[in-house]
Amino acid sequence: MTLKKIITHLIIIAIAASFFILMNACGKKIGIENLELLPMPQQITLADGWFNDATGKIENRQVDSIAGAYDYELYGYENEAYHIVANKKSVVIEYVTETGFLRANQTLAQLRECCDGRVPCCEITDWPAFKLRGFMHDVGRSYISIEELRHEIDLLARFKINTFHWHLTENQAWRMEIKAFPQLTDSSSMTRLAGKYYTQEECRALEAYAHERGIIVIPEIDMPGHSDTFERAMGHDMQCEQGRAELVTIIGEVAATFPLAPYIHIGADETWTTPEFLLAMADAVHANGKKVVMWNPASAPISAEYCDMTQLWSSRGTAIEGIPAIDCRYNYLNHFDVFADVVGIWKSNIYYSECGNAGLSGSIAAIWNDRNLLNEREIISQNNFYPSVLAMAERAWRGGGKQYIEVGGTRLPNDGDEYEAFADWERRLLFHKNHCLANEPIAYVRQSNVKWRVTGCDTTTFTGAGVYLRHTWGDIVPSGYCGDVNDTAYAWTWIFSPKEQDAGALIEFQNYGRSEHDPAPDSGKWDRKGSRIWLNDIELIAPNWQNAGKTLDNESYLLDENLTARKPYPIHLKKGWNKVFMELPFAYNGVRLSKWMFTFVVTDKEGRDALDGIRYENK
Repeated sequence: MTLKKIITHLIIIAIAASFFILMNACGKKIGIENLELLPMPQQITLADGWFNDATGKIENRQVDSIAGAYDYELYGYENEAYHIVANKKSVVIEYVTETGFLRANQTLAQLRECCDGRVPCCEITDWPAFKLRGFMHDVGRSYISIEELRHEIDLLARFKINTFHWHLTENQAWRMEIKAFPQLTDSSSMTRLAGKYYTQEECRALEAYAHERGIIVIPEIDMPGHSDTFERAMGHDMQCEQGRAELVTIIGEVAATFPLAPYIHIGADETWTTPEFLLAMADAVHANGKKVVMWNPASAPISAEYCDMTQLWSSRGTAIEGIPAIDCRYNYLNHFDVFADVVGIWKSNIYYSECGNAGLSGSIAAIWNDRNLLNEREIISQNNFYPSVLAMAERAWRGGGKQYIEVGGTRLPNDGDEYEAFADWERRLLFHKNHCLANEPIAYVRQSNVKWRVTGCDTTTFTGAGVYLRHTWGDIVPSGYCGDVNDTAYAWTWIFSPKEQDAGALIEFQNYGRSEHDPAPDSGKWDRKGSRIWLNDIELIAPNWQNAGKTLDNESYLLDENLTARKPYPIHLKKGWNKVFMELPFAYNGVRLSKWMFTFVVTDKEGRDALDGIRYENK
C-alpha cells in the first residue's frame, strides 16, 4: 500500500468516526491559547465555526511551493511544508511532497484529538525549522523488541519526528543478522541479553513501517570502536586486513537490508582509528549507494572526502564547514533528570542557530544504557523518553530558542515571555500524556507552577520541580548557583492546600545516570551528599534502597535509585500552608558525575499527575 493510500484510508476512518458528532454544537471555545498541537504550527489563524464532516469535502493539491515556508537542501529529506485552509464546507490541503501531505494530516489528526473529533475553521501554513528531528536507541547495549519500536514510531510520528537512528552494535552485543557471519549474533558472542537480535527481514519490515509514517531509519554499525562483540565472534579486530574485508561484506548486507535509508552510520569514535580505515569503510558505503554519517569528534581527522554528515557528541563536537551536522551534544538522555533537563532541551536553540541550513541538519535525542535496566519499559521511564523527545520535537520544528544550553542552562525563568511559552508547551505535552500517551511510563507532571527560594544563588528564586545547583556537566552548563561547590545550600517553598489530604511527592537529590557505576545512597539516606528534607518540620526519611551498599558495574541493574522507578513518596498535607525545607550540602562521595540538585513536586497518590487545587509560594 502506498503512503498516499494509507493516509487517505486514515482520513476516511477519521471522517467515519466523527460522522455522528453534531457540528457547531456547544463545546469548549477554541482559541490559539487552548489548542493542544505539538509541535505548534509556524502560522495558524482560527475562524469561527467547524468543518462539516458530514457534508464537507477534503481536497488535496500538490503544488510547487508553499508561500512563506522555509526550506533548505538535505540529502534524503524532502520538503515538509504544507498549507491548510479549513472552512465549514471544505478542507484544502496544499503540499509540495507526499511527506508534506503526511505532515498536514498529522496536524489535522491532532486538531481532531484536541477538538472533540472536529476540525475548526482555520488557516495553517507550516514547515520545519530543522529538517532532521530524531531519536536514537542503543539496542546493542539494551535490546528493544520490534513491537516496542513499532509502537514508538507510531506515537512519535504524530509529533512529526522523522528520523530513527538505530544503533545496532556495541561491546555487549551485535543485534543485526549478518548472513555471511552468523557468529556475530550467536549468543556466545553477547554479554547482555544473549541471543536477542533482529533478522534482516525484521529490519527491512521496520524500515518500511517507519517510512509509511514519514520516518527515515539511519542504521549504525559502530566501527572500529565499541566492537568487542565483533572481536569475540570473529577472533580479530576490525582494522586488520581480514576485519576490513569482513566489514565491506557487512556494509553490503546492511545497505541491502535498508533499501530506503539514505545514510549508513559508521561510528568512528572513542577508539584509535586511521584515516585509511575510515576511507575504506566510506568507500564501501558509497559503493552501495548510501551516504556516510560519523560521530564528531571521531578518532581520526574527519574529511568531506569520506564523510557526508557528522553527529556532534559532547561539548567537543564542532561542526565542520562543508559537512552537514546533527546536534547531539547535550541530548544524551541517559544523563538527564525528569524535570530540569527537559527545560534545558526546550530552552536551548540547536547548535547556536534558530533554524537549519546546509551545514546544520537538525537534532537527535539519544539513549545510552551502559547500566543494565530490568526491561524496555524501564528504558523509556528512567530516561524520561517521551517528554525529552517531545521537547526536542517542538524546538526542532519551531526553531528559535533564546540561547544555546551552554549559556542558557536548564533553569526555567520565573516569569516573562520565555516562561509563558514553556508553560504553554507543558500544557500541550500534558494533554498528550493523558491522551495518545496515556499508557506510556511518563513521570513528568506540571512543574511550571512550583516556586522555590534558594540560598547562595544569583537570584534567590527558582521555578520548577527540578533545580540544578551544579549540572551533570559542571560549569559547562550553568546552574545559577554563585557559591562554592563546598557550600551547603538551603531551599524552601510553601504549599497551600485547600483541604487536609494525603498525597504523593516525587523526590530526588541525585539523578543516577544510566551510564554510571555510582553507588546508591545508604539505606534511609537520600543521596551520598547528606541531603535532607522536611515537611512541616517533620523529616522525610528516604527509602531503604535495593542497591544500598553494593559494588556496582554495568551489569548491576539500576533499580529504585531514581524517582522514575519507584512509587511517589506518601505525604500528608494539612489544610492551609505547608512548608517544605531542604538542606543541600555538596560532596563528590564516589559519584563521578556529581549532580548537585533537588527534585520535589506534589502529585496524586499514584504519582500520575500533579495534585490539583494547590499552589506554591516562595515566600
